[in-house]
Amino acid sequence: MQAQLQALTERGVEEGAKMAATTSIEVARPQVFNGTSSKVSGFVMAYRLYIRMKMRRAAVEEQIQWILSYVQRGSADIWKENTLEDLEGGLLEYETVGEFLADIRKEFGGGDEESVKVAELKRLEQRGKTMEKFVQEFRRAVRESGYERRLLVEEFKRGINATICQRLIESEQQLGSIEQWYDRAITLDRNWRESRREKERLRGQRDNGTPASRLNNTEIPRQQMP
Repeated sequence: MQAQLQALTERGVEEGAKMAATTSIEVARPQVFNGTSSKVSGFVMAYRLYIRMKMRRAAVEEQIQWILSYVQRGSADIWKENTLEDLEGGLLEYETVGEFLADIRKEFGGGDEESVKVAELKRLEQRGKTMEKFVQEFRRAVRESGYERRLLVEEFKRGINATICQRLIESEQQLGSIEQWYDRAITLDRNWRESRREKERLRGQRDNGTPASRLNNTEIPRQQMP
């Protein structure tokens, strides 16, 4: 078995080098993974990116073998040996390399990552941020949190500002998916901020002595914007 693992490592590195030569784009080589739970997210992300950029045309089996060649030392060696046996014995089969990377995350993540993501999600609040920025932060926190559908919507409603949330709830347009909530909330937030900027501009003109007749003639159409 040790000889097989050594052969796998050499073959995986060789395959990676061949695939890397097919494109001129430079991508950093991933680091060896030894099973440390705190490093599993970075490991998965690095390998997903490298495969997408350098090994897209390789077969799934070759991609998995290449990844396994970088799984070394510590508790990862035992898992690697068992995985290799199951693959060769037909007990394990992956349709995509993403499924394989998901198993690595599940095996070495220790369950801590999900609880950390849930805690991060519950701490998120929009406050003075634009909705675009809040949605970006919310999307990042959602990953690996285990939240989906109704729970996801409820957490989103809790985190956004109360005025926007109330308008979303009272809206005649029925919102289903979380993406629809994102899009509608961003639109309302932009309109609200534009309205505030317009009011401040008009107030500044009044304070500077601009005649009321000019304001009435030129600015009423703008005030009627949503």
